[in-house]
Amino acid sequence: MEIVSQANIDVLAPTDHARSRNLTLLALALGSFSIGTSEFASMGIIQLFSKSLGVSIPDATSAIAAYAFGVVIGAPLVTLAAARLNRRTLLLALMGLFIAGNVLSAMATNLGFFMVARFISGMPQGAYFGAGAVVASYIVGPGQAGKAFAIVMTGLTVATIVGSPLATFLGQTIGWRETYLAVAAFSLLAFGAIFQWVPRTRALDGVPIIQEVSSLRKPQVWGVMIVAALGISSIFAVYTFIAPMVTDVVKLSPETIPVALALFGIGMTVGNIYGGKLADRYPARGIVLGFGSTLLILAALALGGTHPVVFFPAMFGVGAAMMAAIPTIQVRLTNFGPEAPSLMGAMNLASLNVANAIGAWAGSIAVGAGYGLLSAAWAGFAVTLLGLVVFGLTLLNRLARI
Repeated sequence: MEIVSQANIDVLAPTDHARSRNLTLLALALGSFSIGTSEFASMGIIQLFSKSLGVSIPDATSAIAAYAFGVVIGAPLVTLAAARLNRRTLLLALMGLFIAGNVLSAMATNLGFFMVARFISGMPQGAYFGAGAVVASYIVGPGQAGKAFAIVMTGLTVATIVGSPLATFLGQTIGWRETYLAVAAFSLLAFGAIFQWVPRTRALDGVPIIQEVSSLRKPQVWGVMIVAALGISSIFAVYTFIAPMVTDVVKLSPETIPVALALFGIGMTVGNIYGGKLADRYPARGIVLGFGSTLLILAALALGGTHPVVFFPAMFGVGAAMMAAIPTIQVRLTNFGPEAPSLMGAMNLASLNVANAIGAWAGSIAVGAGYGLLSAAWAGFAVTLLGLVVFGLTLLNRLARI
């Protein structure tokens, strides 16, 4: 893909250029907000759809895992299939598929149907963030890959503050099916914003498939993905069970669930902003600080999470600490596969959704075994610790080669 500097994106006056840039970034964020709301709202309304579909909460996590597998499978397949497409065209097609998946989710009559619908909803996510990161990098200019990815991720993190709590409230007051219909309706707004504000330019044309595939031959790329899949999983081990933790562990009313979700989302947004700045300056610090801090907070949650004064700060802390690591993961992937920026962004999201599946699975195993809802925090602790150990081994391996 042609590298275009910020100065020659177009010939608008400075104020017009800044407005055009901000509207493009807003359009990308609206799309990621829609995606994040759909993904995280499922965890906030898990009690509702599990009861409606006649399954237990641990069994209902299979629908969350189905969404994650949709992202994991869709990220490389959709990105490679659409490698030659202009990134603007690709973003529009992905939002269309996402809308269809959420409409189908609202129509589900059994767990199998619902899982298929969630799988379809998840398929566009990785490719969307990959293409969105390319567009954002084009807009903000070279040398700011961490900032660009953080901008695209902002919509997702804000979704955990506003979108997911509102969707949970909507599910509690009107119905869980209406939650997915509302997401689909908002996604139409995002579709219109992308159509109107993402620039039509040959600079956003795709690249040959062989160029994208070549990056997957590098072991460093797979190493970063393994670290992400393991380390980030604890955020989902906790988030999946937030709703029952609030009602059954902290013994608060269901109306408090959106508060816990919002605190988690605020933490994610703060961590994302800080992590974007950290990623462009230091090659490894974001991962070490993020994973290490998360381990401490998870231990505190597991030991004292029955008390609101521990539980609610822990919700903020887990979100903030873990999100601080994600932009660094993206920058490391891009540095290892600079010839395939869209695929690297997609594979980052694929890794995060492998983490989603691992976290939900690990948490459900611990909870299903009868160790209590807070055991999900210990399950998350174990996999994040493993991710940090693997990352340390990759650093030692690189040092040994110098």
